[in-house]
Amino acid sequence: MKKHIGFVALGLAASLLLAGCATGADSSSSAADATIEIGSLYEPSNLSNFGGGGQGVTEAFNGNVYEGLYQLTDDGSVEPLLAESNTVSDDGLTYTFSLQDGVTFHSGKALTSTDVKASIEAVLSDDSQSARKSSFGAITSIETPDESTVVVTLAERSISFIYNLSYIWIINADATDLETTEDGTGPYVLDEWKRGSSLALTRFDDYWGDAAANAEVVFNYFTDATALSNALLTGEVDIVTSVQSPDALSQFSDNADYVVNDGDSTTKEILVFNDRVAPFDNVDVRKAIYSAIDTTKLLNSIWGDYGTLIGSMVPPTDPWYEDLTEVNPYDPDLAKQLLASGGQPDGFEFTLDTPSYDPHPVVAEFVKSELAKVGITVNINTISADEWYTKVYKAQDFTATLQEHVNDRDVVWYGNPDFYWGYNNPDVTQWVAEAEASATTDEQTAKLKQVNEQIAQDAASVWLYLYPQIVVASSDVSGYPVNGLNSQFYAYDIALK
Repeated sequence: MKKHIGFVALGLAASLLLAGCATGADSSSSAADATIEIGSLYEPSNLSNFGGGGQGVTEAFNGNVYEGLYQLTDDGSVEPLLAESNTVSDDGLTYTFSLQDGVTFHSGKALTSTDVKASIEAVLSDDSQSARKSSFGAITSIETPDESTVVVTLAERSISFIYNLSYIWIINADATDLETTEDGTGPYVLDEWKRGSSLALTRFDDYWGDAAANAEVVFNYFTDATALSNALLTGEVDIVTSVQSPDALSQFSDNADYVVNDGDSTTKEILVFNDRVAPFDNVDVRKAIYSAIDTTKLLNSIWGDYGTLIGSMVPPTDPWYEDLTEVNPYDPDLAKQLLASGGQPDGFEFTLDTPSYDPHPVVAEFVKSELAKVGITVNINTISADEWYTKVYKAQDFTATLQEHVNDRDVVWYGNPDFYWGYNNPDVTQWVAEAEASATTDEQTAKLKQVNEQIAQDAASVWLYLYPQIVVASSDVSGYPVNGLNSQFYAYDIALK
């Protein structure tokens, strides 16, 4: 139902008993035999990480069905996974990876270096829609001297290379039809995907690592936040991956049968301009729109006491975060002045392509109301997640749009003039490149702070707010992730107490 370029969970004993009956479990079943029912608003569009599967496929499959050479943990650190070890040449240009022994795909084929090479090349291919494709532009060659060794050579230093590898799923090089099937190395295999309803994953008995703590997880998909919260209340689900209806939290926050977790989010709600087209190719016009929107009022109207205002693409969990919320302050009089200096003294009219799922329709109406006060007319064009992907992201056929971007460390996309929003500042492009070629993290941080400050000054987009990451679960459930990094939701440690 929902797609991102990148996010809700809530049991009396009777409710849990009903949930157990619904999944066929009985009271004598051990925790290891349990089925964990997960509630989500993010159904995949397809099952591919390269072809627009969206946030939903990342949430269900990343780390659960597919694994990378490295893994981004729930606390934001990067750890080896399918890579047993690596060495780096003195000049920082050659990485040699040794693979874990005894790893097999769900089809039974043994993992080899050929699969790793093919998986990286799939991200780099001409038809790849991976948002991280540009992060691997420094790769000049990938060699496989033997079945357990991969050698990657870069044209220049890439300080984020290991981190970026955590985004690449290692897939069987011989697999086909990966939009409807899978062949990963993770602790779960795909059982059944009932489109519009649920996606079930069952424990992979031949998994190379520690077995999943449960026998099965089922991602149950809902079309609105209220229905999702009700499913937790009635025991239909045990946990919700990210609450989108803060009004529902009062039912759980003072109830011992539930646990409300307020974690760290990397999801930004953004009003995105197509910076290639008039009038959004004018900095003053973009800044005028930013100053015309009361983001504090918007955040409070949707999230109450939750969520955070941000003045740029960087959330507080990123190393190069700065508080830039005053760069484009809410000031309708200033907005009118900026419109005049931007050649639009009488305002103008534009179409806002708006995804149909929460909270975008409400945000769109708010933006429309705010901009009307300064003479700008907004025509809301509501589109599905699939339409957004093809029309906005792929074809770049839009004037302005709303979208939430879930990834951490994604400010670097403003250094790519070909990205869907078309922002093109040569200084920013150069700074992003220099940051990636940095020899130290201090150098990288300094350069990306420059990027952060410049895109704020340019109002490259309007960063409306940072989502809260609220995971709500039955108190009888443990082992679930609580942070919303990149929309991943590792399910293998979840257990019934």
